[in-house]
Amino acid sequence: MRNLLLCLLLTCLPAAAQVYTYIDAEGNRVFTDKPRQGNAERLQLAPTNGMSSELSPVPPTVAPISTPAPSYQMLRILVPQPDATIRDSAGNLIVTATSEPALHNGHSFRLLLDGQAMGEAGRSPVFPLENIDRGTHQLAVEIVDAQGRTVERTPSQPLHILRISLAQKRLARPCMKGDYGVRPECPLKDKPAEKKDIPFVPFI
Repeated sequence: MRNLLLCLLLTCLPAAAQVYTYIDAEGNRVFTDKPRQGNAERLQLAPTNGMSSELSPVPPTVAPISTPAPSYQMLRILVPQPDATIRDSAGNLIVTATSEPALHNGHSFRLLLDGQAMGEAGRSPVFPLENIDRGTHQLAVEIVDAQGRTVERTPSQPLHILRISLAQKRLARPCMKGDYGVRPECPLKDKPAEKKDIPFVPFI
């Protein structure tokens, strides 16, 4: 109990106070902060583990500046025009697109025909197409990043393919003698047989 009281006393005393102890007339050990003439003894106290009330300032957390992803003001198909009709017996055409600004580093153009990617994405905005089925199709061009994610995309626009048959071509422009084997609609197998001249036999 005496030790507990001693600890409480030492804890409550200010750091600069002095502690004295002596034996009273009844033989009890007494602790006080006032000096007493006679047999009072000054105690040497260990320095306290006090903490400074002044805290070091914590530097403010600076949020990293994020670089905005590259964007485009405009992306559209130049050729063909929306709802265009293409007349080609082989179903061939060339699609051309443009963007503003120009293509950023790491980005590529990709052509979509009826929602399906046509070939690999590339830096060129020109796409040659061959043997497209006759009928109506949907064209779109998109810009993708290095991971294949779509950055920009044009609205889908209709395209009509009219493939003229060889028979229709022959009707529009009949095959002449020099056209066989030259024009696809004038194969050699359809070339008429040439009439052989009958040799002249003098009448005797």
